[in-house]
Amino acid sequence: MLPLVFIDVDGTLVGSTGAPTEAVWAAAAAAVARGQHLALATARPAFGATWDWARRLDPGGWHLFQSGTSLVHTGTGEIRHQPLPVAAVEALVATAADRGWVLELYSDRELAVDSDAPLAVAHADLLGIPHRRRRWQELDDVVVRAQLVVPIPEAARARAAAPDGTVGHSATSPAMPGAAFVSVTTEGTDKASGVLALAALAGVEPGAVMMVGDGNNDAAALAEVGHGVAMGNAEPETRAAARHQVGPVDDDGLVEALDLSAALDPR
Repeated sequence: MLPLVFIDVDGTLVGSTGAPTEAVWAAAAAAVARGQHLALATARPAFGATWDWARRLDPGGWHLFQSGTSLVHTGTGEIRHQPLPVAAVEALVATAADRGWVLELYSDRELAVDSDAPLAVAHADLLGIPHRRRRWQELDDVVVRAQLVVPIPEAARARAAAPDGTVGHSATSPAMPGAAFVSVTTEGTDKASGVLALAALAGVEPGAVMMVGDGNNDAAALAEVGHGVAMGNAEPETRAAARHQVGPVDDDGLVEALDLSAALDPR
């Protein structure tokens, strides 16, 4: 069996219901009982429902949040992060205002969004937190990630708006159809870099790692590990990067992936 499995959230762990199914939790519990380590690898932040799911998967281990910019240990609370340059934050604030986009700015454990637009309110509900409008300067810590929440047809344009020295990656959620979530992070910091960093912390070679995902922001991570798995609902770029493919999220494709991880040789 493979010792380490990374799991994306939206479109992988969570489908159209907005929460993992009982079949997924049963498969995850079986994997942990076998001695496998399961870690989230998500663009979501380390709070709300996502934090609860990370603790349920592994209450004393490292998980990857904020598209690789924020690595958090559920047991000790230790955080390792890569801040987003202030100049990039200011440029994104101006761009979002000019184009009428919702811009979310995240520290490791907080969110600032200076908008009451329907997409901002709906996304707070998806994260399992109250919507609260506030400016990014009110955050208690540095910004590690920006996220543009836009209609899906605007995703490519939003990715292209990433300022110099940063990179944009997009994802979607079956629980919030029609919306694209475009994460902007410091160049060189993404899910792929985070997966490799956490694998090193766990003492596991990349070839013995599985990463399961569906979005544009998962593709590089799938290509970096020995066993990249694309969900049946994955974007074409993600499927092309994967070594394996399983069923769609709403058919519990993650259960299939976890069963596969138990059958694969890590050597």
